[in-house]
Amino acid sequence: MGKNKSYGDKLFITIVYVLMGLISLVCLYPMWHVIMASFSDPIELMRHTGVILKPLGYSVEGYRVVLQNPNIPRSYMNTIFYVVLGTSVNMILTTFGAYALSRKGYMGKRILTLLIVFTMYFNAGLVPNFLLVKNMGMYNTVWALVLPGAVSTWNLIVMKTSFQSVPVSLEESARLDGANDFVILFRIFLPLSKATVAVMILFYAVTHWSAWFNAMIYLSDRAKFPLQLIMREILIANSTGGNSMTDTDAMFLEEVVKYATIVGSTVPILFIYPFAQKYFMSGVMMGSVKE
Repeated sequence: MGKNKSYGDKLFITIVYVLMGLISLVCLYPMWHVIMASFSDPIELMRHTGVILKPLGYSVEGYRVVLQNPNIPRSYMNTIFYVVLGTSVNMILTTFGAYALSRKGYMGKRILTLLIVFTMYFNAGLVPNFLLVKNMGMYNTVWALVLPGAVSTWNLIVMKTSFQSVPVSLEESARLDGANDFVILFRIFLPLSKATVAVMILFYAVTHWSAWFNAMIYLSDRAKFPLQLIMREILIANSTGGNSMTDTDAMFLEEVVKYATIVGSTVPILFIYPFAQKYFMSGVMMGSVKE
């Protein structure tokens, strides 16, 4: 079939591949630049201008400074705990909510859906949310990072649409065999929507891994700080404005520490993507199109 393609088709495909290659290069180079800079010698890095394709005088000083922080191991464990707990709560509530909203015949479903969608466009604001968390006794607890964002409205809608694409005949056949809603959900809907479920897990996990603002607002105990908040403190402590050291070596070290901090907080979560990539497009499309 490929031999029958016209010259115009081949030219079009070539142009598309070239453009995609350029776009991929533009997307990947910033991360490559940061990684190479993080392994560069501080003095060479400060003297260099332009692109960085390989380490400028190999050095791990930036990582040494970051890893010497005694809060790093604990913050990594905290973040992993927040990601696992938060994603689990997110998926349980999103799955049950999407299943209920996707079924026909439930009283008040339309009003409930409108109320949920309303939250996408209107928010109470920072101060009311803080007062709510504090009055509910969640301040300085792990639940302050989990429950306020327990359900993403967008993810709920995508999951709901995915469930609606499951043939009604399968549900009816299961009910004739005596299956209840739990059996239908876990034996039929979730297996048929595993691509969407994988994408939702990825979205929620990345959100929890990258979160630092809520931790800064709701946590006062440093022993509970997540990785991103500790990394933020390291960046501030090693910036020119926040560092009491003014010698030349310290100023050179500041730049490489920033790159090492970015790598340390970003690269670990990237390892999830290869495992979820095969589900990504099919999951998003399945949850976006209703037949």
